[in-house]
Amino acid sequence: MHQDHVSLATGQRSLGDPAIAYPLRPPLTRGCPRTSTGRIAYPVEVDYAYDRVPAGLFDQPPGPDIARWAPLLPPLSAPTLGEGGTPLLEACGVLVKDESRNPTWSHKDRLNRVTVSAALAEGAPGVVVASSGNHGASAAAYAARAGLPAIVLASAGSPPAVQSFVRAYGAAVFSVPAERRWPLMTEIVDRLGYHPVSNQTVTHTGHPYGPEGYKTIAYELFVQLGRAPAAVFAPTGYAELLYGVWKGFTELRRLGVAGTAPRMFSCEPAAGGPHARAVASGAPAAIVEVGPTDAYGIACPAGGHRGVRAVTDSGGGTVLVTDEELRAAQRDLGREGLWQELSGAAGLAGYRKLGAVFDGPVVCVGTSSGFKDVGVGSADIAVATTFDEVAANLPAGS
Repeated sequence: MHQDHVSLATGQRSLGDPAIAYPLRPPLTRGCPRTSTGRIAYPVEVDYAYDRVPAGLFDQPPGPDIARWAPLLPPLSAPTLGEGGTPLLEACGVLVKDESRNPTWSHKDRLNRVTVSAALAEGAPGVVVASSGNHGASAAAYAARAGLPAIVLASAGSPPAVQSFVRAYGAAVFSVPAERRWPLMTEIVDRLGYHPVSNQTVTHTGHPYGPEGYKTIAYELFVQLGRAPAAVFAPTGYAELLYGVWKGFTELRRLGVAGTAPRMFSCEPAAGGPHARAVASGAPAAIVEVGPTDAYGIACPAGGHRGVRAVTDSGGGTVLVTDEELRAAQRDLGREGLWQELSGAAGLAGYRKLGAVFDGPVVCVGTSSGFKDVGVGSADIAVATTFDEVAANLPAGS
């Protein structure tokens, strides 16, 4: 690897207390042990030798393979599948960062390039993930590419098409009740030594290296726009994406590359919304009950401190969106050629619901292909053998 593409990661730092630092390895996948309690778990994040970042790193165009940003990522030992370099498109009156163009059709590929690299570095015999959708498919794909077995703990209600997608990569897929997925994953980690790429704590910490992969979205947006956007609206489940993008922009500002950073907006299902609850109450994180929603990809009962930090530190906010608002955003994106999963349309739905005016470009992150939605492939299509039957079934306005 070229010397400019060697990781400058130096260690891990607690989000509960930035004065507390740890070595870079092993990744603290159960959060900061010194600040976490039985009610709140604080994540750690990766720190870097920022004074050694090579000049001109952000002069290069974005493209597939996030290794182009390697100095500001943990060491990348897992092979690429061509993640990153996704387009920024004008649609529905905003700019949409279309993460469905990644190798497994979601933003999770950026995270899993980094976390599977960590599994290889730790000599783990495999990876384990608790996921019913994008994360499971992506982890399975990157593990397969790296020659590692993967265990995916899914829910019985996950779409059959997504289950088939995960199995295509050779993963061992198990249907597990939601309340048992995290405890069972922890047992697999402790007894088999598999590397966890999902959460194991009471509130969300997840993998400490994961959000580092999402920073590359911020780098790409800066290069694509020639500046930082005024605001970013992101679909939010556990907020790793939201925080990663925010951290990327703070690094650009710290390095003197960008003069500003965007306001970050968490867009969650109205049926739950742990980050909205935490921000509203001033809590570091929150746990909520989740009601019925088809946005299963971001319907999370446990929030994490990362999302709270991204929103409050950036001067942004939280937006709760209903399934009806999500469907309207999804439908309108589809009419402009972008098929997003219902969860993936939350950024646009949140922007519309907030109704704010910003002094600069607004980016809505579209996280995943609509292929992964509940019920995909089950709808009937009109049958036609004559022109009159075709004419009778044309969409309104055709």
